[in-house]
Amino acid sequence: MAAGFVALPPNQIIMERNHIIGFILIFAVLFMWSEFYYKPTMVQKAREKKAADSLMQVEKQKVIEEIPAQAESLTPPDSSRDTTLATISPQSEEFVQLSNELTEINLSSKGGRIVSAKIAAYKKITSDEKGQEQKTDLYLLEDKKNKFEYQIETAQGKISTSDLFFTITEQSKSKVRFSAPLNGGGAVIQEYQLRPDDYTLDYSIRMEGVPGIKEVSLYKENYLDKLEKNYEYEKFFTSVYYKEQDKNADYCSCRSDDTHDSKGLPLQWVSHSNQFFNSTLIPAVPFTSGQMETMMLPDNSEDLKLLKSRLSIPLAEVNGKDYKMSYYIGPNEYKRLAAFDAGVEDIIPYGWSVFGTINRYLIRPLFSFLHGLVGSMGLIILLMTLIVKLLVFPLAYKMLQSQAKMSALKPEIDKLKSKYKDDMQQQQVETMKLYNEFGVNPLGGCFPLLLQMPIWIALYRFFPATIEFRQAAFLWAADLTSYDEFITLPFTIPFFGHTLSLFAFLWVVSTLIFTWYSSKTMDFSANPAMLYMQYLMPLLFWFMFNKTAAGLTAYMFFSNLLNILQTVIGKNYLFDTDKIREKLELNKSKPKKKGGFQERLQEMIKERQRLEMEKAKKTKK
Repeated sequence: MAAGFVALPPNQIIMERNHIIGFILIFAVLFMWSEFYYKPTMVQKAREKKAADSLMQVEKQKVIEEIPAQAESLTPPDSSRDTTLATISPQSEEFVQLSNELTEINLSSKGGRIVSAKIAAYKKITSDEKGQEQKTDLYLLEDKKNKFEYQIETAQGKISTSDLFFTITEQSKSKVRFSAPLNGGGAVIQEYQLRPDDYTLDYSIRMEGVPGIKEVSLYKENYLDKLEKNYEYEKFFTSVYYKEQDKNADYCSCRSDDTHDSKGLPLQWVSHSNQFFNSTLIPAVPFTSGQMETMMLPDNSEDLKLLKSRLSIPLAEVNGKDYKMSYYIGPNEYKRLAAFDAGVEDIIPYGWSVFGTINRYLIRPLFSFLHGLVGSMGLIILLMTLIVKLLVFPLAYKMLQSQAKMSALKPEIDKLKSKYKDDMQQQQVETMKLYNEFGVNPLGGCFPLLLQMPIWIALYRFFPATIEFRQAAFLWAADLTSYDEFITLPFTIPFFGHTLSLFAFLWVVSTLIFTWYSSKTMDFSANPAMLYMQYLMPLLFWFMFNKTAAGLTAYMFFSNLLNILQTVIGKNYLFDTDKIREKLELNKSKPKKKGGFQERLQEMIKERQRLEMEKAKKTKK
C-alpha cells in the first residue's frame, strides 16, 4: 500500500457511499422542486416543442389567436345567444377615459367594458433585437381577445352585453354611466367611478325593467400579457385566485391547465393575477357561485396565460337595483390589497402553511418598517439580513459554543486518531465514548442551523413575490425579483442557463470560505464523507440559485459574510478555550445518564463492529 493512504474497511466505504448518495438525493429533490415550480413539466414542454416545430402547431396557434369557440370551455356556443333583445340598431363604438394620478382606465361603449388600464407608476420590460432592455408603458386588460360580458337568460331569450352598444348617459373625469335599452323592454345599466389616488373602481350593474329574467352570469376572460423580462418566473406566479365565503383563499394551478368550481358556495372575490399585477372583483354581496379556469399557452405564444371566470349574480341584487362591486385593477401592493379587509392580499404568492405565515407576519412587517426608513432596496436587504441574524443569534450562539467544545476536545480526538489509525471502526467507537464522557454533542452545531431553514425557505418565496423589489436595481442587478445577468455565456449549460449570476457565484465562494474556516477545528472521523459533502453541496446548489431572484442570493451572500464575521468573533472573543476545557472536565467527573442519542449511536457502532467480525470469521472458514 502506498505511503500516506489508509485503506477503509468495507463497511466504512459503504457508509460513505450511502451518505453521498443520500445527499445527492436530497439535492435532487430540492433542485427538481425548484425546476418544476417555475417551469411546466418536462413532458408538457416536450409536447409543446414538438407541436411548435410542426405545421399543425402553426395552424393551432393561429386558431388560438382567433379565440375558437371550442377552446372556450366556460363560454357558451354562439348559437346560445339571441340578439333579438339587443338594441334596435347598431351604433358606432365610442371610447371614454377615467383617470387619476395612478391610472388611466379606457372603456368602450360596445359592451360597456374596460378595454385597457395604464398603470402609470410601473413599466413593462422588453428586449430589442440586440438584447438591450427597453421600458414601455404597462397596460392591463389591453388584449383585444379579452371578454367581460354579462350573459342574461330571460323568458324571451338570451342576451350578451358584448353584443350591445351602450349609450353614455353621464361622464366626467372619474365617472361614466352606460345604458343600453333593449328591444323587448327595459335596459342594462353599468356605472364606473374611479376613486381618487387609487386603482379601484366603484362599479355596478343594473337590470332595469328587463322582463322575465331567469339567470345572470358574468363571464370574464383574460389573455395576460408578458410583463416581466423573466416571463418563466412570471408564468408560475400567475393564476385565478378566489375566496369562498368563510374559507381561506384558493387558486387554480399555476403549472398546468386547471378548473375549479365553487359548487354553489358563495364567492367573496375573484382575482386574475399576474406575478405583480391583478384585476379583482369584490362584490358587496357575494357571487352565488363560480367556475374558475387557468389555461397554459405554448411557449411561443405572444400571451403569458389565459384565465377565465364565470360568476353567478344573485338575481335579487341585480334586478331593479344596483349590484355593487369594487373593481381593483393594479399592482399587488400589500397595503392596498389588505385594505379591502377580505383577504385579497393572499393573492401575493408568499406561500402557504408555515412559510406563508413567516412571510406575512414576520418578514413582510420587517420589510415594511425598513422601507419606511430606507430608500435603497439593497440596503434594506442588508439590514434585513442583520436583523434576522440578531433574532436567531441565540441559536447561532449555541452552534458556536458547540464548535468551541469540539475545538477544546481536538487534542484528545487527535490522540484517538493516532492510536486507532488502522481501525476506523474502533476510532469511531472511542470518539463517541469521548463525546459521551465529556458531555459534548457532535451534532449540536447542526440543529440550530436546521431551525433556521424555515426562514430561508420563506425568503425564497418572499423576494420574487414582493412588488417593491420589482425592477429595483442594486449594484449590477437590474431587477431584484429576477436573477442578475452579470455575464452572458456564448453557450447554454444544462440546468444552469446561459447567464452567470454574480450574487449566486459570490454566495458559493463565501460558503466555501465559511465551510473551510468552520471545519478546521471540527472532527469528521466518525463520518469522513461529511467533510467532502460540505464542499460539494454549495457547488450543486449553485445550479439552482443561478436562476433565483437576485434579492435572495444577495441576502444569502450578506448572510454568509455575517456568518464568517460571527464565527471569527465567537472563536476569538466569545469563548475561552481554557475555561471551556475546565467545564468539560467537570462534566467528565459527573455521573452519566443512561440512554440518549450518543449512547444509542455508540451501541449501533459496536453492534455493527460485532457483525463485521463474525462475517470476517465465516469468510476465513
